[in-house]
Amino acid sequence: MTADSPASEGVQVVHEPGPNELRDPIVRAELKRASVWFGLAIGTALVVLLIQPLLIIFGALVFASMLDGGVRLLGRVLPIPRGFRLLIVVVAVIGFIGSVFYLTGVQIALQAEQLRATLEVQGNRVVEWISSLGLMPGRADLTGMAQQALGSIGRLTSAVGTVLGAGASLLMVMSIGLFVAIEPRIYERGLQWMVPVEARDDFAVTIARMARMLRVLLAGRLLGMLFEGVLTWILLSIAGVPMALLLGIITGILAFIPNIGAFISGVLMISVGFSAGVDQGLWAIAIYFGVQTFDGYVLIPIVAKRTVDLPPALTLSAQILASTLFGIMGLALADPIVAMIKVALESEAERSARARDNAPRGFHWRVRHRDTVPGTATIAEPPGQPPVT
Repeated sequence: MTADSPASEGVQVVHEPGPNELRDPIVRAELKRASVWFGLAIGTALVVLLIQPLLIIFGALVFASMLDGGVRLLGRVLPIPRGFRLLIVVVAVIGFIGSVFYLTGVQIALQAEQLRATLEVQGNRVVEWISSLGLMPGRADLTGMAQQALGSIGRLTSAVGTVLGAGASLLMVMSIGLFVAIEPRIYERGLQWMVPVEARDDFAVTIARMARMLRVLLAGRLLGMLFEGVLTWILLSIAGVPMALLLGIITGILAFIPNIGAFISGVLMISVGFSAGVDQGLWAIAIYFGVQTFDGYVLIPIVAKRTVDLPPALTLSAQILASTLFGIMGLALADPIVAMIKVALESEAERSARARDNAPRGFHWRVRHRDTVPGTATIAEPPGQPPVT
């Protein structure tokens, strides 16, 4: 004992590791656990704050899947490099949209203005009829209800409220989607680098299944849009319903959003039909239910056999939730998001079942962890025996 030692001075020194001693295994374990929870909270906050850009990126992936599906389909008949096939698909899409608006642009513009005036007149008639029954609330109540409804949409994110904002978002979606479709392997490899090496096999299989599911889902959705739009236009023209071409285009576009899109197009179709007369209104009702019945009981089951069969209640619930949280973009992307989550859960279930089947089934001792004081070792006990005390 030296003269300047703590013992000579009557000072007690604590030699156990302190909370700031990172070399202690217990402190490192607790710090790692706290980092996981802090990281999860920060990640959730970032998703909430950046949900609008994330939806734009996901929409770009959906658009890239559409282009990739066309490239793969074209590759079955044209054995040319991928870049040329993608160029053909992009030119074909632009040419189709441009030709439609060139040939029917004036007619669509006139019918759009006529549709706005017709819906305004029909809406006023409905309001007057409800008011005559004494069921219509006052103007102040209507204003409050409208503000509350609009405020609930896009609560977590700012919705695109101007034509300029919608056009910019659409341009970003198409630009990012085109870049991804040009060379998808680069981005797939980047995603795999973010996953541990031992988990990359399962991750790559899951990503491939998601991509294939998204391609076939969108192919079926485009087929349904084309079918509903063209058939509605032809039948409404035969029945003498005004603005048949515009109603067909609107029906085809809204067919991308099941359930809600069909309801909106039906309201528009029936309102325009009754504006021209009772006969046209009844024909509009018959055409709407006929097209939707054929699409729901014939076309959709055929497409669902080759795609992810989503339950209607799950689809509608996801659309309501996504539209309330994320606005119109969330409503449009609700089905692809739910389908990809379903594929991911199915892949995880298969991986877990495979791991369980490959686990050893031989006889082994069961280890029980009992509450002990510090320093007491864990005891391995045979099955069925009481714990050692």
